[in-house]
Amino acid sequence: MVNLIKYSFIVWDWNGTLLDDAWLCVDVMNRMLKERGMPLKTLEEYRDLFDFPVKDYYSKLGYDFNSDPFDEIGMEFIIRYNKRQHEAPLHPGVLETLVHLKTKGFRMAILSAREQNELIAETHRLGVNSFFESVYGLDDHFAHGKTEVGKRLVTDLGIPVSEILFVGDTRHDAEVAMNLGVDCILIAGGHHTMDRLKKTGCPVISSIKEIMNHHEL
Repeated sequence: MVNLIKYSFIVWDWNGTLLDDAWLCVDVMNRMLKERGMPLKTLEEYRDLFDFPVKDYYSKLGYDFNSDPFDEIGMEFIIRYNKRQHEAPLHPGVLETLVHLKTKGFRMAILSAREQNELIAETHRLGVNSFFESVYGLDDHFAHGKTEVGKRLVTDLGIPVSEILFVGDTRHDAEVAMNLGVDCILIAGGHHTMDRLKKTGCPVISSIKEIMNHHEL
């Protein structure tokens, strides 16, 4: 059980947690796979395969880095995704939840494997930037992981880790939280299946609205 009352600061993952973009990632990747004559994936199959670092995920899809160097196909995906990123909305209930938590006095930030400038632009585009004191993304497009950036965030906050709650949607988010020494809640419906999330041992909820509706989870 996680009692929200014990926390003063909530750190949010972005893609999959607040932004509903797993379906878009599948569609973009399937177009790349189809062009190469490779098997396509369903959304559920994607949620079973996707992981960090994303280079491992590309290997699981069957890419041969000798013929398709990772840096090249990784950038191809990012370019295609960025052209369509405006199609990805916030998950249902995100705005209501952020308003609710801010009203209750929670401070908030974003920690994401998204490239920093694009991440900031997306929060402005979707009208949620004002809810966050800070936005921490990566300095490149290849999503190697966000633990080091998370350590900088925690240091910058200067508050006890016991007061920080991290909310994400992948096993990597649970690993990041553990490495940072903070508690974690995972939300299904993003980039990993419910079963994969439950195996982390972290509390798992079905939608962000559960945070708004309950002080205890």
